[in-house]
Amino acid sequence: MTTGRDRKNSIKALFGEALTPAPETKSMPAADVSPAAGQAHQAPSGQTETNAAPARSASGAVKAMGLSLSSIAREAEEARQLRQALEEGERVISLDTARVDASFISDRLSQGEVNDPQFIELVESMRESGQQVPILVRPHPDDEGRYQVAYGHRRMRAAQSLGIEVKALVRALSDDELVLAQGKENAERRNLSFIERAVFAQTLVTRGFDRKLIGDALSVQKSELSRLIQVAEGIPEHIVRAIGPAPKAGRDRWMKLVELYARPAGNEKAQDEIKVAAFKEAETDRRFEQLFARLARNTGAHKPEPDQLLAPGGRVFAAYKRQGRAVKIDFAKDVEQAFIDALSAHVSEAYAAHLKAKETGK
Repeated sequence: MTTGRDRKNSIKALFGEALTPAPETKSMPAADVSPAAGQAHQAPSGQTETNAAPARSASGAVKAMGLSLSSIAREAEEARQLRQALEEGERVISLDTARVDASFISDRLSQGEVNDPQFIELVESMRESGQQVPILVRPHPDDEGRYQVAYGHRRMRAAQSLGIEVKALVRALSDDELVLAQGKENAERRNLSFIERAVFAQTLVTRGFDRKLIGDALSVQKSELSRLIQVAEGIPEHIVRAIGPAPKAGRDRWMKLVELYARPAGNEKAQDEIKVAAFKEAETDRRFEQLFARLARNTGAHKPEPDQLLAPGGRVFAAYKRQGRAVKIDFAKDVEQAFIDALSAHVSEAYAAHLKAKETGK
């Protein structure tokens, strides 16, 4: 009987149906567990399979076709975790999000509605179907009556965005246990980008956590943990946060960026680049590439470094370099001649106005 119910809950999780069993479900007869059980027993024997099953199967098949393999695996793992928690006697409760604080360790560089498409999808899913899987919280260690999230931060923020209570499992956790739970969820649900894991690791090091615990939380070997920390230490955090999660930039690219940043004038170039409007307006992977290109550009000791002129959207339409009093501008091949002519005329007019103002000033 238990095996059949477990299998049903797994199927519900995989096909997007609400998964909200209560502990007392264990004592229910098998016939009551099935949502369609009553209908099946009341229907004539020849119609039981033909009336109820096809519609549900067709609906489930359509939903299943829209799920990626990673989503299916994630939903199955969530169903397993929830069943385990319920079997251990834990109950799902609803909490006012105003009483729940984030973990003391930040692990995301994305900004929800701003640059996290998956978060937007989660909000819409919860708007339509409700919260399928509870978050895990612990009683707040410092503020009585409040709670602290161990995992489920994105579901928590989605509930806040929708103005609804959040479903949660409450469990007494030490700081070490919270870190392990948070890292484990990130590994099983949606892998953090390389730089997000690097920042997470460095934050834990700064707080004095044991490196073995950090490696276990991130599911990485000692050598990989060292590389994560090396990158996080190699670039100031405010520059990393200006770039964002950059999911397409892997370990090798980030390590190369650290190398470029360490070169002479690397910090000055980086500080200047993150202030550029085109950088701020670009999406996170594009921001990484722009900073990488800026730091890698003309690193020779005696070569003047050209600056780029960007069109709206970040496209480079010209580059200019200054050497003494000489200034050279190179336009991109697709820049129209009419624009270059108009610019030349404008420069002539501007210079004439400058000379006149200078003469008037005398």
